[in-house]
Amino acid sequence: MTDKGHDITITTRDRVLRAWENSTELTRDFEMYSKLIPDEREKTMFANFAVDEGLHAAKLLGLLREYETTM
Repeated sequence: MTDKGHDITITTRDRVLRAWENSTELTRDFEMYSKLIPDEREKTMFANFAVDEGLHAAKLLGLLREYETTM
């Protein structure tokens, strides 16, 4: 995709990098929420979200590493 006014090309790698950054941030946020919330049900929910999002981040990091070895 090109930003027509500025001739900037956004690659798949760029999108994967942005998604990885977002996933790592969400992982940290969910983990923090799980430590701050006193209610056990919500605490557990956010802890599970942190684990799930961490898995997403790990998969995205794997893709980024593949891009680094093929470029």
